[in-house]
Amino acid sequence: MGHVFAEIKLSNPRNQNLTPFATQALADTGALMLCIPEHIAIQLDLEMESTREVTVAEGRSMNVPYVGPIKVGFRDRFCYVGALVLGDEVLLGAVPREDMDLVLSPSRREITVDPISPNIPHARVKATTK
Repeated sequence: MGHVFAEIKLSNPRNQNLTPFATQALADTGALMLCIPEHIAIQLDLEMESTREVTVAEGRSMNVPYVGPIKVGFRDRFCYVGALVLGDEVLLGAVPREDMDLVLSPSRREITVDPISPNIPHARVKATTK
């Protein structure tokens, strides 16, 4: 199995005058969050909201900036999330993929919208009764 990449657009919803940043993102099945390199955070003028402690694959822990909000677009879908600032490429974690209802197909090495819900993102939730 190889790497799976998705063409996404990143933008700052607080500053509509900035041009969205189009990029290839690695659909990282081991990551929960969106991770972006520092140069994208600077280019999109994203505000640092806090610092987060992360543990990288090799087991080392470090503190990294957490920025946002950031608008993530894939085809005709989008979501708003925060992003961890680290590394040299964009990692599309589970949180934005789930929010946009995207499906990873390792055998075809692609990411697509959920074929069960092709028109709008679907979310499974539990209703509360009163």
